[in-house]
Amino acid sequence: QVQLVESGGGLVQAGGSLRLSCAASGSIFRINAMGWYRQAPGKQRELVAAITSGGYTNYADSVKGRFTISRDSAKNTVYLQMNSLKPEDTAVYYCNTLAGPGGELDYWGKGTLVTVSS
Repeated sequence: QVQLVESGGGLVQAGGSLRLSCAASGSIFRINAMGWYRQAPGKQRELVAAITSGGYTNYADSVKGRFTISRDSAKNTVYLQMNSLKPEDTAVYYCNTLAGPGGELDYWGKGTLVTVSS
């Protein structure tokens, strides 16, 4: 029933920009937070950015000043604006949603590949 639909991934040159979108659909009781993770081949998945229902944001140090997370609560949609992209940003980006009264429900998207060429 619950599905996270991602879009916006692709190939971009270093220094360019890309905007990722993720819409949570289906029967979701309550969304506590939405965010973006990424995983490069052979590496652990890491948090890129997150935003709570109250508007609090958190960013990985490596993307601060370059990436911006935002949301449209009415549409249960989260965005990730990525500027000044670097080859090191190349990874599969995953959308994540925490839901439920205590955040016990955890949903993930299938991931979208972002490739930054030098």
